[in-house]
Amino acid sequence: MNTSSRPILFLTGATGLLGSHLASRWLSDGYEVRAVTRRSASEAPKNGIRWVSGDLTQAGDWQEALEGAQAVVHLAGEPISSGRWTESRKASLRRSRLEGTARVVEAMEAASQRPSTFLCASATGYYGPRSDERLDEDSTCGHDFLAQLARDWESAARAAEPLGIRVVRLRFGAILSLRGGALSRMLPPFRLGLGGPMGPAGNFFPWVHEDDAAGLIDWSLQQAGIEGPLNVVSPVEIQMGELARTLGRAVGRPALIPVPLFLLKLALGEMGEALFPGQRVEPRVALEEGYSFRYPEFSDAVGALLR
Repeated sequence: MNTSSRPILFLTGATGLLGSHLASRWLSDGYEVRAVTRRSASEAPKNGIRWVSGDLTQAGDWQEALEGAQAVVHLAGEPISSGRWTESRKASLRRSRLEGTARVVEAMEAASQRPSTFLCASATGYYGPRSDERLDEDSTCGHDFLAQLARDWESAARAAEPLGIRVVRLRFGAILSLRGGALSRMLPPFRLGLGGPMGPAGNFFPWVHEDDAAGLIDWSLQQAGIEGPLNVVSPVEIQMGELARTLGRAVGRPALIPVPLFLLKLALGEMGEALFPGQRVEPRVALEEGYSFRYPEFSDAVGALLR
């Protein structure tokens, strides 16, 4: 039973780029935030979160911490870009997402007081490389590794739907932040004057400012009518050529050195092409349901972060 007077949110991935952002916001808003750590709870950061020790891919006592939670926000998953995609690495990426999600759903099913809402991370990688085809939440799944991974991750999350829980599948584009993610990796070469388009200059690049990524999560927690896939991307599209020019202007350096697709493949293997696939993704559901983006323009988003 929940003996706390505060509403409870259960969060996975609480130490990640977006999870830490959300946890701070929710704590200041008066929520009790519960989160899982692989370390002992006593060794976890003393930041107001109620930490429970456990491995999300394994059943354990941590699952009891979901009891009484109003909502579960599941963002945990082994980072996609932290190593070449060997077969063992692919298996690890799948296990962290599919097994972790299955254990979270099991915990919700076992709770005497189930959460009303389950928000589970996914990615625009769901759509696969699609050139300049316009993609919204109704578009079909792609066929490459990332697309199949996202499809299976979402399928694991949908197992909560028969439990009467509202499920939102968050298809994130690249999250712009200086605390991690794509922008923090792209800026150093641009600051050295070595920046340029990653892959074909005409490829579309789905992105979102970290404040809007967090904002869309908060918004979808409150919007009882939102369920199913939700594209977490800016409504103003950008192609890699313009993105490179914008970053160059932002740091006062030229952006004339493109990185051809074959070099990305040579350096990163299969992952090289998958990280910059060319996807023209639009946030149709968010726009139709009235979410107001704080940073719809890429130049404004980068400018705000660099200030």
